[in-house]
Amino acid sequence: MTRYLATRLTHAAVVVFLALTAVFFMVRLTGDPVLLFMPMDTSPKDIEEFRQKLGFNDPVWMQYGRFVGDALRGDFGESLRQQRPATEVVLEKLPATLELGFTAIIISVLVGIPLGMLSATRRGSVWDKIGTFLAVIGQAVPGFWLGLLLILLFSVWLQWLPTGGRGTWQQLIMPAITLGAFNFARYARLTRSTLLDVLGQDYVRTAHAKGLSSRVVMWRHALKNASIPIITVTGLQVGRVLGGAVIVEQIFAWPGLGRATIQALLNRDFPVVMAAVVIFALLYTITNLLTDLAYSWANPQVRLS
Repeated sequence: MTRYLATRLTHAAVVVFLALTAVFFMVRLTGDPVLLFMPMDTSPKDIEEFRQKLGFNDPVWMQYGRFVGDALRGDFGESLRQQRPATEVVLEKLPATLELGFTAIIISVLVGIPLGMLSATRRGSVWDKIGTFLAVIGQAVPGFWLGLLLILLFSVWLQWLPTGGRGTWQQLIMPAITLGAFNFARYARLTRSTLLDVLGQDYVRTAHAKGLSSRVVMWRHALKNASIPIITVTGLQVGRVLGGAVIVEQIFAWPGLGRATIQALLNRDFPVVMAAVVIFALLYTITNLLTDLAYSWANPQVRLS
């Protein structure tokens, strides 16, 4: 177990390092941030002094080396727009993204898995057809279009929910549903297909032959053995949800990290972009590590060696 954890942590460090390297060079292809912040009538001397102060006159390799050294200490510099530490800006926005992302995942799990179980246990019935139809619609509808429809219906026509912002549970409902719709559909389809395969196994028929109730067979035998693909998808969806929250945060004016990252990219605020990428990469790698560890709980035959 110790060796496995050390290997996985090493892989995580490599992923974060490569992500940092890629973003460091890619954001500099968007243009010179000095020209963005300085007024149009600024003299060339003032522009040069400002560029020298930010360190953009140094060779790229020197900027990169200085950036990596500071990043290892958790220092990504000051935000060019807000004039305060970039790490502070990112961590200030992170709770909103985590709140939205995990609420969306909880909704998709609580709706998608029971719907998939219902479809699998009543294969060919009207419930199975309804569940399949909802799953297909959930994966076919684009998130941004669903978000706009929800705003039009519940905010403009019915006036039940606010159009955006953060602060109350009413403001969380529509963004969480929009973000979790695609995942709910994936959970429903995956649960149905996996359970149909498991329910046809010999040990399930043996459990029924012993006189165990359908509920006991489902929860103690079938669902646990069918949970490995579900765990895998959950681990992948956490990273996808946190990254995909950018569009939802823009639509609903949700003050999260995704929206702040987009604004930082548009403003060429390099330090904030770097700090945000590190946070996203860390969240994704930690989630994958926890997913691998959860395999041993779901199936003792899985060995982490």
